[in-house]
Amino acid sequence: MRKSKKLLSMVLVATMAANLMVGCQKTDKQDGKKNNTNATSTEASDNSTTDTVKEDEPKAEPVSVTLGIWPEDTLTEDIKVYEGYVEALKATNPNVTYKPAYYKYAADTFMPMVQSGNTPTIFETWFTEPQKLIKAGAVADITDELQARGWLDKMNPAIKDILSDENGRVYGVPRDGYALGMMLNVELFEEAGLVDADGYPIYPKTWAELAETAKTIKDKTGSAGLCLLAKDGAGGWHFSNIAWAFGATLSIANDDGTYKANLNSPEAIKAMEYVKSLKWDYDVLTADPTNEDWGTGFTQIGTGNAAMYIGANDAVAQPTQVNGLPVDKLAMCPIPAGDGGQFSLYGGTPYMFSKDATSEEINAALDFLEVMGRAPEVNDNVIAGLKADAQNRVNNGVPVIQPFPSWTNQDYIDAQLAVVKEFQNVDPKMFQSYFDATSSEGLRVEEPGLTQEMYGELTNVLQAVLTDKNADVKALMDTANKNYQSMLDAAQ
Repeated sequence: MRKSKKLLSMVLVATMAANLMVGCQKTDKQDGKKNNTNATSTEASDNSTTDTVKEDEPKAEPVSVTLGIWPEDTLTEDIKVYEGYVEALKATNPNVTYKPAYYKYAADTFMPMVQSGNTPTIFETWFTEPQKLIKAGAVADITDELQARGWLDKMNPAIKDILSDENGRVYGVPRDGYALGMMLNVELFEEAGLVDADGYPIYPKTWAELAETAKTIKDKTGSAGLCLLAKDGAGGWHFSNIAWAFGATLSIANDDGTYKANLNSPEAIKAMEYVKSLKWDYDVLTADPTNEDWGTGFTQIGTGNAAMYIGANDAVAQPTQVNGLPVDKLAMCPIPAGDGGQFSLYGGTPYMFSKDATSEEINAALDFLEVMGRAPEVNDNVIAGLKADAQNRVNNGVPVIQPFPSWTNQDYIDAQLAVVKEFQNVDPKMFQSYFDATSSEGLRVEEPGLTQEMYGELTNVLQAVLTDKNADVKALMDTANKNYQSMLDAAQ
């Protein structure tokens, strides 16, 4: 069975290469952008010597693209798939050298990288960042390239707004969207006796129920009921979703375009008091939440050290492929509800481009997205890319589940869902409640203003209340609110 899966993966890569030889139509290249000579990574494949043009035709100028979207070194199977994409592109982009350069966006280090001219040609960031990067002149305008390809009008309008300046010029394309839910380690729910007659986990529907469920799991298994983050900005990010359930709004937009900090509202304070109780009243958290970040949270649930963790559909590879949880022992349910309602923070990951990238480099990077199946097209190349990604997930024990649509053309959405159905390797009921909740009116985008700075202030409070049983939550939230308002005032 393992051999047949690997064989299919090889066939898919070969199919991609064959399809590209006959089907990938190139767009006209735009001139006039500064050439990027600052690539710093090793080469994936030097394909600039492949000659597919007639002797009497001028050869295309060499183009170098640094792929900041390359998988990290530990994901060896993913790297093989990406190498297949590079191989497939040799047929149509013989003048392009694609260079791998795994890059994880960090708000505090990105601008120095821009200033030194070392930004990858293409990279990923978060939906909270594009407006800041656009205003700083740190990313490339790709409107013309998207228009030439016919992609511009296929983008989800709400996402296009996030990626556009005040004049409607566009600076990125979506990788995917996500909505926060609750990831469940089914093995621990089974051990605690918290499954129904059909074996599906009995998940908590309210935050009050979550505390009790977590306590049952801790008492019966010895593992933490919940992994809560309190190390970096991700702690504040997750807390904002908890606060909404308690009725809080953390940043208020004024009519004049400025913002008012609202971290110390009664509702926000109540939410923080609840978090404090998880540590000191229920004792259901991992040993030291102040050392838990986005990555360690997946480690805790994947290795069975925690039963629940706030996560999203775009990260199901983390507890499974990366941390070893069997593919059939991961489930997802909605974020619990509170007095203020049930909400799921909606966000996503865009691809953006170095401000120094030429039009030729941008188009070559967009070609790479197409063979990955990330382009809003339905052709043999895109389908082959979607299938190669799905087969890689199957091979590596990653759930093949439906995506959140980032593009609006129905043909592409249907093609994505058809591939999911073909390669489905999990019981969809393990994820159904999550997708039901996140297709409702409960989706909510991140708070406006200096969002990352707000998360940092909230994380400071989390660290205090989770390390000091006598911490004064109101006083801490008052201080955080004052600090956040000072930042908003300085930026307005």
